[in-house]
Amino acid sequence: MILTAKKKYTEDDLVEMLKKSDQTLFSILYDNYSRALLGVIKKVIIDDEIAEDVLQDSFVKIWNNKAMYDSSKGRLYTWMLNIVRNTSIDYMRSKQNKFDEKIQRGENVVHEVNRTNNVEMNTDRIGIKTIVDSLKEDQRKLIDLAYFEGYTQEEIAERLEIPLGTVKTRVRAALIVLRKLIKE
Repeated sequence: MILTAKKKYTEDDLVEMLKKSDQTLFSILYDNYSRALLGVIKKVIIDDEIAEDVLQDSFVKIWNNKAMYDSSKGRLYTWMLNIVRNTSIDYMRSKQNKFDEKIQRGENVVHEVNRTNNVEMNTDRIGIKTIVDSLKEDQRKLIDLAYFEGYTQEEIAERLEIPLGTVKTRVRAALIVLRKLIKE
């Protein structure tokens, strides 16, 4: 099949070329769909340069996974759109994971005192750590995870392998005890 720049291709033509692994299809798909797909990416990724990189990665995934396209499940554009959207989300998650790893590698300053400068954390100065330490072990652990280490209640439930409802109930009970202890 000889392709010309002026010819309009139907989706059926594009699918047929995709099934035959016609390499000229790559540039045709890019020319016909890149603007629309880039618009989708920019809704997830604000930075133009990164968005264009994600678009390139998406087209590589489209080409490498062309055998997975099934026209009976949906249109070609919809399939490509899902790949682009998922690639964008994957990029954002990986960026977030890198950020989270940096935070977790840092010192846990809530529980440590900077001994070189003899500076204590404000929580230590007002005695919060001492008050939290007076809680029951299970309550203290939940408060530490939720308020000092920044875990969500869902993450705490997964980490401790207990039901989310139990986490919520225990955190609430611990906060009630803390309020009483602080008032005293």
